[in-house]
Amino acid sequence: MIAESEPAYLTNENLDTAVFAGGCFWCTESDFDKMEGVVSTISGYIGGAVANPTYEQVVAGKTGHVEAVKVYFDKTKTSYSTLLNAFWFTIDPLTPNRQFCDSGSQYRSAIFYRNSEQKEQAEISKKTIDLSGRFSKPIVTEILPVTEFYRAEEYHQDYYLKNPLRYKYYRNNCGRDKRLEELWGTKH
Repeated sequence: MIAESEPAYLTNENLDTAVFAGGCFWCTESDFDKMEGVVSTISGYIGGAVANPTYEQVVAGKTGHVEAVKVYFDKTKTSYSTLLNAFWFTIDPLTPNRQFCDSGSQYRSAIFYRNSEQKEQAEISKKTIDLSGRFSKPIVTEILPVTEFYRAEEYHQDYYLKNPLRYKYYRNNCGRDKRLEELWGTKH
């Protein structure tokens, strides 16, 4: 396992990256891959203290990492702000250290910013939802600086495409879409 570097084919000045943690990275990756302007997504681990963590270490909650997705996007087709807005509708922002059936700090929701502009946009988007009056509980989604991002094992990449039946079974049994509909009033 090595730290993720920028893919060589994504050097275009119109491309940018964003990192989001929304529970199971299979689901987060699937949700972002469907968005216009998203060029590529990579499932991985971020925010922990152990170099080169494995899935087994992260899922055990022993490294401090969170499952996350690095999103490569074309700034001429979408924006960081658009990705932020979409992100909120894919998570439960009210529950700490858990997303749907997955429990533990490794499944907490978070936005990882690369620079002051991303940080400001993330804070504004969080505050907008918090002040909207939609929820009586506070938003617990964290906004954190990007740290070393480690690519997850290959079998996790595009899991929803490689294993569509298992993925659908997991997503349905985890209650993700049902909870999202309760929170946001939209079907996924």
